[in-house]
Amino acid sequence: MIRTAVAFACILFAFTYSHSAKAGEAMQLRGYAFAPPAFKSFCSKQSGLCSTNGGNKVVQMTAARRAELSRVNSMVNSKIKEKSDKSTSGKADVWKLPTKEGDCEDFAIMKKSELIKRGWPRRALLLTVGRLGSQGHTVLTVRTSEGDLILDNRTSSIRNWSSTPYRYYARQSQSNGSAWERITPAKRG
Repeated sequence: MIRTAVAFACILFAFTYSHSAKAGEAMQLRGYAFAPPAFKSFCSKQSGLCSTNGGNKVVQMTAARRAELSRVNSMVNSKIKEKSDKSTSGKADVWKLPTKEGDCEDFAIMKKSELIKRGWPRRALLLTVGRLGSQGHTVLTVRTSEGDLILDNRTSSIRNWSSTPYRYYARQSQSNGSAWERITPAKRG
């Protein structure tokens, strides 16, 4: 019985340690990147949602903050119907704050808007682009004391960026929201 309890405790410790080490990964940046083409037009209309001015660069995570992130991610994912820009606007790529429908960047923008309304610092909420296979995708990266967490319209799960299936290319700069920075690829374990 004692051996079983000790073995279980060792397994639990090893899992917790490896999980928390993985969960704490932050994106590594490597210089300037071009912003997505529709981003500039969006920012001219919604400068407050492009801004990364103000607040901490990293949010100290608590149970309440984690729950709030989860609520916002799930709420936006269920509120907005996924539709391509081509079908909603007739254009290939339009970034906007959605009301009823939109594509991946619109979901990310709405999540950023909702978190800002709840007092989250703009500097820690960064629009981020990547790929899955040949398909481009945009998510919201939240810089936290537990690493860079991804809010994605394809899942209700909030995961560390290195534990998602995407190859990330660029994200908004924390020091200048109209600038973008390249992301060093995650080390997959």
